[in-house]
Amino acid sequence: MSLSLNPNPLARALGKPADEFTRADIVRFVSDNDILMLNLRYIGGDGRLKALNFAIQSREHLMRVLTMGERVDGSSLFDFVDAASSDLYVVPQLRTAFLNPFTSEPTLDILCGFYDVDGQPLASSPQYVLRRAQEALFAETGCRLEALGELEYYLFSDVEELFPVEPQRGYHEAGPFSKWQQIRTETLGHLVRMGCSVKYAHSEVGNFVADGRQMVQQEIEFSPTDVTRAGDQVALAKWVLREVAHRRGVEVSFSPKIEVGQAGSGMHFHTRLMKDGVNQFSQGQGLTDTAKRVIGGYLSLAASLTAFGNTVPTSFLRLVPHQEAPTAICWGERNRSVLVRVPLGWQGVDDRMYRDANPHDEPLGEMVNDSQTVELRSPDGSASVHLLLAGITVAARVGLTDPSMLEFAESRHVVGDASSLAGLDQLPTSCAEAAVRLREQRADYEAHGVFPPGLIDAWCAKLEAHHDRALREQLARSEVSVQALVDRYFHIG
Repeated sequence: MSLSLNPNPLARALGKPADEFTRADIVRFVSDNDILMLNLRYIGGDGRLKALNFAIQSREHLMRVLTMGERVDGSSLFDFVDAASSDLYVVPQLRTAFLNPFTSEPTLDILCGFYDVDGQPLASSPQYVLRRAQEALFAETGCRLEALGELEYYLFSDVEELFPVEPQRGYHEAGPFSKWQQIRTETLGHLVRMGCSVKYAHSEVGNFVADGRQMVQQEIEFSPTDVTRAGDQVALAKWVLREVAHRRGVEVSFSPKIEVGQAGSGMHFHTRLMKDGVNQFSQGQGLTDTAKRVIGGYLSLAASLTAFGNTVPTSFLRLVPHQEAPTAICWGERNRSVLVRVPLGWQGVDDRMYRDANPHDEPLGEMVNDSQTVELRSPDGSASVHLLLAGITVAARVGLTDPSMLEFAESRHVVGDASSLAGLDQLPTSCAEAAVRLREQRADYEAHGVFPPGLIDAWCAKLEAHHDRALREQLARSEVSVQALVDRYFHIG
């Protein structure tokens, strides 16, 4: 395998892709590159990347940490771990190793998995729940789900007088009208060197000025990867963005709603179903029935999926009618008002666009097109990414194994503004309602041992603790301040 264009310095130095990294490879890289520090990284219940720092003192010391990991207090990381029996192990996943771009000393970071007292994967760990969801999907269908996230965020800084931002005119804007593009390009560079599969980054619609500060919206979109890895990439991206922005004196927020009347930030997920290396969503011309069945699964569990994808009260200030955020449970092609969107997938165009744009170049010949995806547009930056992706994978399995899902999907296909159509089921309007819907559909999530019942109970209790069932009425009566809510959930995820 050629690694000449691989930006990951470990892959180039070791002469192999990250999936093939061994313990001996990591030890050799540390030795050859005078690496002094090692950080074990893991994602807590709040979605943030945690760190455990080691100063490497000998080959034996490094080997032990790489092999055995370390003990951590699980009750301080997860609400659902009891403090009376809270010890967990974190064990490095060597394929995730990367050079930390922010440390003064040469430092290697490695993501970890959680294990219980018996050395078994922690059943309630979000990463393991996602792994079980993928295993159950494969066992039932022979297919694996791939996913890519679209991570939207706002940057906050003092107003720049030269080339001022124009309200709601930020989409794909370039400098000097686009502010802080260097933050997204620097982040992009760090992510690919860390081994993340990134598609592109760009400025987004949201641009506005308030209280002497400019707020500019941007987005990073990943490339399709196994669903079990897609969540890790989002967590890494949030960490890198915050580090890069902090070093430039700029604040970043993934909050779903920053200000009433301004574009909110979502975290859409595109998915595709792979079997024997072939995308099952398209066979060259149009959407397959398999894709429609998966869409049916997504729609059937859409209300309960908000429990994992929209986890704070401000999530539901973004999900309002007549915006590009969905409210009705339906789907359509190239339609940004629907819950599940089928974007352009280069179907039926072969190389005609390339030949028109490059008339003097030779034809490309036959190319495999596996670009067709299906996009879920409801989640936002508050999502518990791994649990959300596990839920999406469960929904895909339901769609493929329930014979009614094709008809279910076809009856919910719409054209035009979905929020103006009557008779469609609606997404929840609060965390409290999302918890109710999750309890109603919990059997689908708990099937095949994917979601532990105790995790479902704890998650519903967490949502209900927001006490937001009547939030919209309270806002209308000015009993609750939108700004207070925004401030409270500014640094979610």
